[in-house]
Parts: sequence; structure tokens; C-alpha cells
Amino acid sequence: MPELPEVETVRRGLHELIIGLTVTSEKHDTSKGFPNTAIDVERFLIGASIIDVRRRAKVLMIDLSTQYTLVIHLKMTGQLVYRGEAVFGAGHPNESLIGKLPDRSTRVTLGFTNGAHLYFNDQRKFGWMKLLPTLEVPNIDFMKKVGPEPLEADFTAEAFAARFSRRAKTSIKAALLDQTVVAGVGNIYADESLWGAKIHPLRRVDTITATEFITLYHELRAVMNLAIEKGGSTDKNYVNAEGKRGSYMDFARVFRREGLECPRCGDVIVKFKAAGRGTHICPTCQVL
Repeated sequence: MPELPEVETVRRGLHELIIGLTVTSEKHDTSKGFPNTAIDVERFLIGASIIDVRRRAKVLMIDLSTQYTLVIHLKMTGQLVYRGEAVFGAGHPNESLIGKLPDRSTRVTLGFTNGAHLYFNDQRKFGWMKLLPTLEVPNIDFMKKVGPEPLEADFTAEAFAARFSRRAKTSIKAALLDQTVVAGVGNIYADESLWGAKIHPLRRVDTITATEFITLYHELRAVMNLAIEKGGSTDKNYVNAEGKRGSYMDFARVFRREGLECPRCGDVIVKFKAAGRGTHICPTCQVL
């Protein structure tokens, strides 16, 4: 599943590409991925101009001039790919990267006045694109429950540590993956930040010291910012708004590096299951 850096990368790309464009058409395959009535689509989507693209945790929001918002969750395999001559000329390398669109994985296609299209692709069909009044978006159950954004300037190390008090008896990795604790952290950046902080993922939250929480806070922010800089972590399906793959995995220290040397101590990185997810650690640097 795309994590905060991947979704933020898509948001930034879309913000550059579609702000100011007007929607002229909409096509979808099933109501599962596009659960909106034909009346609402005609009234609030077709003819609407895009005024902003926002993100909250792993959810994207495309705000429209009709005071409605397309709320989009990519789930496990979702992609939002913009295609238009303004960005992609003949023979552009991204054309061959994910093939011609639409394809068999395309669930929703939006057309714009400039002749471009935005394709919502999803092989597993778990993602969705919901059209809602903008004022109602904060009242979605997910929005009311999700934790603070870890990269916000006013989110301090002390506030970060305090968020984990509700999960004191669980493992630190399970708590990191809990979206009600902190928003947007998934498997990749949990493993990467825990390695950076030298904390074993199975350690109980109530055994993590104040100093360790400060280190973990800085490590999490550092790896997420680096991932955004590198365009995210491509793991199977993820691409950005232009169809490019992210390169963070070239810089990963522990994730998907089982059997290789730890870049810090030289021991062999191992993989096991923690919090229901494949987990990567250095057994020397991260002692339980």
C-alpha cells in the first residue's frame, strides 16, 4: 500500500498538472471504485474546475469549484496517472513504463478541457473515488479518527511520544502502523525508522525511553522526507502522477534487504513477521 511519502508525491504531481483544469467527462467500470450517483456526477463533477489537491494521511482530495471534493484512497494497488500532450509527447519514456492507458486496470477516467485525462488504475479493485461535499469531508469516520501528520512543523517530538501512550502494551511497530496514533506510516517506513533508531520492532511501547522516542521521531521524519525527495518507494504497483517510479528503495537501509549486510554494523539483515507484516531488522543493531 502506498504510504504517506508516495501519496504526497502523487499530490504534488497532481497539484502541478491539474489545478485550473475543467472536467469534461467521466467514465468508470463499476460502482465499487466510483460509488457516486449519475445525478451528482453531472451536477457537481462535469463542468467543475479543479481548485486544489490535498492530502490527509494516505487519502487524496481533489477540490472542485462546485464545493464538492473527490476523495480518493489508492489502497493497495491504486494509481493516479495524468496523460496529456502538455506533459507526454510522442515517444515519452513513461508511455512504455506502464503501457497505454486506459488498460484493464483502469477503473475511472476523467477527461479535461485541454484534452488530457486522469486515469485511476487499480489492479486489486480495493481503491475508491468518492464525490462528497467539501464541508462533509472532515466528518468522514477516517478523518475524525486518524492521527496527526508526522511531518507537520508544529508536530514535536514530545507530541509524537505522547501519541503512543494509548498503545503502551503493544509492540512499537504495531503502534507505528496504527493510523489513529500517527498518520501515514506503513510497513516500509516503520522498518526504516526503527532500524535508524536501533529499536527492535517487537519492543513494547512502554519499554521505549524518552530518548529513544526522540530518536525515532527524527528518524521517521528523515526517512519520509528522503522518500518524498526520491519520489517515493516503488514496490510493485506504485507510480507518481506522471507515471514514473520512485527511487527510495535504492536508499533503503533495511527494508527488502534480507540476507544483505547491515550498512551500519555489517551483520546480516533478517526478515520475520511482526504486527502481521514482513519485518526487516539487523539482529545486532536492534536487540529485543
